[in-house]
Amino acid sequence: MARQFTDELWAEISPIYEAILAHPFLRGLTRGDLPDAVFRAYVIQDALYLRDYARCLAIAAAKSPTDPGCEMFADHAKTALVVERSLHEGFFQEWGLSEEQINRTPMSPTNLAYTSYLLRVGYGAPFEELLGAVLPCYWIYWEVGKSLEAKGSANRLYQRWIDTYASEEFGSAVRQVLAVMNGAAAEASEKCRIAIRQHFVTTSRYEWLFWDAAFREEAWPI
Repeated sequence: MARQFTDELWAEISPIYEAILAHPFLRGLTRGDLPDAVFRAYVIQDALYLRDYARCLAIAAAKSPTDPGCEMFADHAKTALVVERSLHEGFFQEWGLSEEQINRTPMSPTNLAYTSYLLRVGYGAPFEELLGAVLPCYWIYWEVGKSLEAKGSANRLYQRWIDTYASEEFGSAVRQVLAVMNGAAAEASEKCRIAIRQHFVTTSRYEWLFWDAAFREEAWPI
């Protein structure tokens, strides 16, 4: 099988992905000993993140050069807001947290930096570059979900999180985006492909930083 552009992208972030799998946050999920407060802070920040991520997917839908791409990203934007929000709300109910409490929580410095980067690319860059920026959130979560599924977790909340991202439903969405990325890259100039790689590597780093910020219980110092 011919080497795809996405194969090249994944090869570039292989050290980042290995660092993600080795991070104590994810190891704590499978061992079941990740502190509840750390996981709770992560889920809250993830819920705040998804609002801006969904906007980036909506921008991708608007910028898509094809009708199927427009439909797909519009659907994914809705899924990010409805389906994944349902996962978060299930956790919030377990913890007795209201939507008002979530809304009052400020984005962490890392979360704000990550979403600001995504939105800057979304509003200012071509469709192909935006694909490179949003792809890690899809792909890395799917790969992490599959990796952690093999180990499982004794903590039922952590297992619910793992099951969501290891699911075939989520994997199907990721495969759709990978196919679009390969198609777009095949028509792109080398200059555009370089920019795609740069965005892909940058947001992959932000994925590691997001889990690390939660593990460190990052907060604004002032």
